[in-house]
Amino acid sequence: QGQLLESGGGLVQTGGSLRLSCAASGRTFNRYFVGWFLQFLGKEREFVAAFSWVTCRTYSEDSVNGRFTISSNNAKSKLYLQMNSLKADDTAVYYCAAGSGRNYYSHRDYDLWGQGTQVTVSS
Repeated sequence: QGQLLESGGGLVQTGGSLRLSCAASGRTFNRYFVGWFLQFLGKEREFVAAFSWVTCRTYSEDSVNGRFTISSNNAKSKLYLQMNSLKADDTAVYYCAAGSGRNYYSHRDYDLWGQGTQVTVSS
């Protein structure tokens, strides 16, 4: 089945940057989409950004356009999320995920998840 393991979260001041990484083992990224989601306490997971192995297109939520960039390595073994100009509202647990569903923006179409990494932006 494979596994996903996130790293790179932490505490940063408003306006700062973080780079999240997601390492894949097994045939983890042998799926249509890989993506990043965030989760606020008590809420459902929300779409941040996604990448399609088939079309090589990237997708991102409007609020992070121009600030966050999703990328991967050529070996399809690592996924990254470069987060710039961070705001207090970005504070959440971030998850990487892989899935073969039709909707890259829906957490329900992803079947493999990492354990999450906390990002805290202080104002």
